[in-house]
Amino acid sequence: MTLIQEDVLGTASGTVPTRGRGRWLQGYDPEDRAQWEAGGRAIARRNLWWSILTEFLGFVVWQLWAITVVFLPAAGFELSVSQSFWLISLPSLVGATLRIPYTFMVGRFGGRNWTVVSGLLLLLPAVGLGLAVSNPDTPFWVLLLVAATAGFGGGNFASSMANISFFFPAREKGWALGLNAAGGNLGAAVAQLAVPLVISVGAAGALRLPMAGWVWVPLVLLAALGAWWRMDNLSDARSDVAGSLAAVRQPHFWILALLYVGTFGSFIGFSAVFPKLIADTYPQYSTFALGAASLSLSFLGPLVGSLARPWGGRLADRLGGARMTVGAFAAMSALALCVVWTLPLRNFWLFLGLFLLLFVASGLGNGATYKMIPTVYGLRGRAHLAAPALGLVSAVGGYGGFIIPQVLSAAKQTTGGYEPAFLGFVGYYLAAMVLCWAVYLRRDGAMAAQRV
Repeated sequence: MTLIQEDVLGTASGTVPTRGRGRWLQGYDPEDRAQWEAGGRAIARRNLWWSILTEFLGFVVWQLWAITVVFLPAAGFELSVSQSFWLISLPSLVGATLRIPYTFMVGRFGGRNWTVVSGLLLLLPAVGLGLAVSNPDTPFWVLLLVAATAGFGGGNFASSMANISFFFPAREKGWALGLNAAGGNLGAAVAQLAVPLVISVGAAGALRLPMAGWVWVPLVLLAALGAWWRMDNLSDARSDVAGSLAAVRQPHFWILALLYVGTFGSFIGFSAVFPKLIADTYPQYSTFALGAASLSLSFLGPLVGSLARPWGGRLADRLGGARMTVGAFAAMSALALCVVWTLPLRNFWLFLGLFLLLFVASGLGNGATYKMIPTVYGLRGRAHLAAPALGLVSAVGGYGGFIIPQVLSAAKQTTGGYEPAFLGFVGYYLAAMVLCWAVYLRRDGAMAAQRV
């Protein structure tokens, strides 16, 4: 008997899942080891890879304005410091907010169906950017509106993680979610690597800035088509709105959310501003000639941060998520302080090295803090609330991508430099470190004996 039976009615046949119209699977149970070995693993992996591709493109689109803003002056656009940082930060604000409703879309419409819809929504910011930057007379409010649509890419994370969590058994869920998250996070690095190349190659000294958006359209269509043909909807996947409200009412939700603002919020916030920081502080190193094309080294930051994330989760499994999170915040505070101390030296390579280490620390913290969420809810006897908490904590953490650019913008406009902003980040990291230690590691604390 084959694992999947084509069954128009979608009725179950023993432990064998059946597929009805619209690729709806009924009877799929990843905790059933026999079913898993007979073909469930293949189903889960097939859905995982197409989910990763769509989420990857979501992060690409989410971060397009971070690198495009750097090239707008050369294309004839006149923007103030505040306007530039609004274009950088608004996608994060919208994306973080969209993660809240996106958390419930898989249960409402089906994972495969929503992956197709959320994938096709990425066409709006990609095409919109291509059209908006083709004319330097485009009003700022239009640029801002198009930048806001890039938030669709940020929302994808919540629905993608929720969907994949239903396909894998508990014993393999952590690694699968880590791959899904890391694959998405890599989109931020690829966007910053690819955009300078595609807008400059073959342009004979000019900039083909609209290509920053148009180049992603075929890939978005491919991802949507692949999701349509190869992914599945699970009949047993349900959105738990009541559970989500209950998860938010837990005091630990807000503690974990504040920690995640510091880890993931720093990753996505620094990813967004890194090209701008390099262009403002070391303009001679903003881009490098690569044959007939240009290359920006800003992509290295989100790249190393993305690669560090799964290892943060793996080390958290061994050492404990709280210990890893405290260590990550200690490193982030020290590195941010070193950035402040060394900026007057005007040494680009030192600046780059410190920032790459800062990205690594934030990536390790991402994986460790995210690992803490189900552990904490389980120890509190609220394991059933862990899934909605994961999506909602990720939403709150995403607001760091808005806060960091805005703080940097305020510092630049009021003092002419970025040092005060970094001192503020140091303060937050130290406060988050103390909070994590006091709640989860302090010897006389309620969770001291547990390996959170």
